[in-house]
Amino acid sequence: MPKPKPKPKPRPRPRPTKLSHFDAAGRAAMVDVGSKPPTRRTATASAFVALSAKVIAALPRNPKGNPLEVARIAGIQAAKRTAELIPMCHPLALTHVDVATDLAPGGVRITATAATVGATGVEMEALTAAAVAALTVYDMTKALDKAIVIREIRLEAKSGGKSGDFKRAAK
Repeated sequence: MPKPKPKPKPRPRPRPTKLSHFDAAGRAAMVDVGSKPPTRRTATASAFVALSAKVIAALPRNPKGNPLEVARIAGIQAAKRTAELIPMCHPLALTHVDVATDLAPGGVRITATAATVGATGVEMEALTAAAVAALTVYDMTKALDKAIVIREIRLEAKSGGKSGDFKRAAK
């Protein structure tokens, strides 16, 4: 019995030779996505808020409310307003946004996911959700410690669109 042929590996897509948010004169411009077909697109981003043991221990007793729940809601709200904050982002009809805030060694790990069916991706919405959720944790806990650090705001994965799928390699 002959062995089945291995599946061919997908070809890597060529990297763009120029940035897309500039016109022929070099001015910042919104990309015209009107001719692109709508497809399902998702993106997941994360952030980490480094907190001292003192701040972590105080989280359940915060007089402003549960910082992690407030951060989760702030992240969802921020994703929906991304186009108002980032000048060249298209306003998107998001079909889903989720933000998770989890205690981790040394702080809070935030994971934000956004989805749409449209002509452009949702990476900026996921990144904005993660960043604003992290800023909200800072705001809710800064009275206890001004040395809080927000770090590692990054895209973890995306799917859909012309540029294809992306998944950050594990460390």
